[in-house]
Amino acid sequence: MTDTPARLLSLLSLLQTPREWPGSELAERLEVSPRTIRRDIDRLRELGYPVEASRGSEGGYRLGAGTAMPPLLLDDEEAVAIAVGLRGAAGQAISGIEESSVRALAKLEQVLPSRLRYRVGALGAATVPLPGTGPAVDPEHLTVFAGAIANTERTRFTYRTGDGTESRRHVEPHRLVSAGRRWYLLGYDLDRDDWRIFRADRISEPRATGGRATPRQPPAEDVAAYVTDKMYSLLPTYSARVTLHAPIGQVAPAIGAGFGELESLDDETCVFHAGTDTLDWLAFRILGLGCEFTVHEPPELIEHLRKMAARAERGAGSTVD
Repeated sequence: MTDTPARLLSLLSLLQTPREWPGSELAERLEVSPRTIRRDIDRLRELGYPVEASRGSEGGYRLGAGTAMPPLLLDDEEAVAIAVGLRGAAGQAISGIEESSVRALAKLEQVLPSRLRYRVGALGAATVPLPGTGPAVDPEHLTVFAGAIANTERTRFTYRTGDGTESRRHVEPHRLVSAGRRWYLLGYDLDRDDWRIFRADRISEPRATGGRATPRQPPAEDVAAYVTDKMYSLLPTYSARVTLHAPIGQVAPAIGAGFGELESLDDETCVFHAGTDTLDWLAFRILGLGCEFTVHEPPELIEHLRKMAARAERGAGSTVD
């Protein structure tokens, strides 16, 4: 590769991957000599890129953290992935991140080639996010815990339980778990000498103490499954049976996989079976199918739908003959 500007961009792109590159491997990748690689590294440093070098038989080059954010070089798939991620982040339950995500997405889409803008736009047009009412989480809180997990540090914070009781906690954070529009922290509570799950939106004033966390065996290999099982075991569960007055082929795509089961009765009706802990969520899914239905159980869902219908009628106002 004889074009110096193009070679520098290719070199920078390689260095932006999270690994250390031996000079010989960089030279082989770019089809130049190790001496040329050393000169190009010096040029990048002159341009302000903090390229670090380590000595030894397994030494190499890596891009370190600088005082300013350097331009990122992305391939097509990486650019599309980031754009899609930013679209999703704009609607997530992390307080204050929505506007930042929109600004970042606008900057990225401005410089995307037309072929990539089309892919991102097509995916966005074909995707309908489910509206959520989950509580917002301060992104700085998540950052504190993420840093403490990476550095194996202990943390202190104030936690508010469901009944409003507040207490100070001394915890060794293990993992952050995102479940729908809620965030949970799994950590070892030092005062209670046991693993605990904390809802992130109920945490305030978190800080890393600098104290080293003790290496511990987590309560389960699959942390996400562990948190899910624990949370569902603490909540009331409703088993729903609903007759849908529509062909099974019409409603199956709207229900999707993993949320209940459908059983065909005849060409015009089917039965929907589902288990849930949230009546609002179940009612929303059933109403969103766009067909007539009859709820057989649970009685709590029937009463919940009646209350929703009454609110809707009041909101629509009285009719005039």
